[in-house]
Amino acid sequence: MAQMTVTAGNEKVGSFRLLSGHMIPAIGLGTWKAQNPRDNVYTAIVEGGYRHVDTAAQYGVQEGVGEGLKAAIHAGVERKTLFVTSKLWCTDLSPDRVRPALMSTLQELQLDYLDLFLIHWPFHLKEGASMPPKAGDVSGFDMHGVWREMEKLVADKLVRDIGVCNFTVKKLNKLLDIAKIKPSVCQMEMHPGWRNDKMLDACKDNNIHVTAYSPLGSDERDLVHDPMVEKVAKKLNKTPGQVLVKWAIQRGTSTIPKSNHAHRIKENISIFDWEIPKQDFEALSSIPDQRRVLNGEDMFVNKTDGPFKSVADLWDHED
Repeated sequence: MAQMTVTAGNEKVGSFRLLSGHMIPAIGLGTWKAQNPRDNVYTAIVEGGYRHVDTAAQYGVQEGVGEGLKAAIHAGVERKTLFVTSKLWCTDLSPDRVRPALMSTLQELQLDYLDLFLIHWPFHLKEGASMPPKAGDVSGFDMHGVWREMEKLVADKLVRDIGVCNFTVKKLNKLLDIAKIKPSVCQMEMHPGWRNDKMLDACKDNNIHVTAYSPLGSDERDLVHDPMVEKVAKKLNKTPGQVLVKWAIQRGTSTIPKSNHAHRIKENISIFDWEIPKQDFEALSSIPDQRRVLNGEDMFVNKTDGPFKSVADLWDHED
């Protein structure tokens, strides 16, 4: 999984090698809450040199993402140079629904195959479940059965790599015990304000590549305005966003920053001709206030009538 350099457009974009031997570009465009997914994707690929786009059925933007991909390919970008990720939502987390969910995603994205298909969250919700779910809204997660279906998608060349999001070490170890094809990627929240060291170490121990989401934090934890991040950015004459993206790459993870502004989309990928000095990298890696931004509380924690009555329940009390 050593980092190397490939050429995309006019930019030099780093990549990481997955267990499968395939390459995942170091920076992808995140599309959660994308306001204009078609234009964002087109701008990122054609103007910004991105070759990695991350989306999910649950985001509700895949048709727009598909239009952007189609436009970029029409503009001359070869499909084989692109890396497209999507995710299996909780209501489809049963063996009989894995393949239909993928086929729906491929139709929305106007693609013949996905480069990476991830389990979005390791909780099986019944159709029509309230959010956060009540006790009866969560079914047992047949991890073995679902993963076997994911593996079949690889065998049938509908998906090149498979992986997981938002897993705990406990759940990852359970999956590794039954997997014939190991997960190539584990996607999780990761930034200087939530380094997620336990999961990063567990993935490294098993040669599983990590993709960091929310690298810039969010409205609840705006790392772009963190004093330490601002200090390093000023010293290096870079934007705070660039420093945060670069921190993720230097740490050995790919990352998927999102933006609805063309200039920031282009700015976020302009990080391959400089490094964060060791002392500054260590300072960013030592921010003491460690907490998740997207802890799943709004989606899954029901303090009175849920199977998950606390954030700790959700994360197997590992934090």
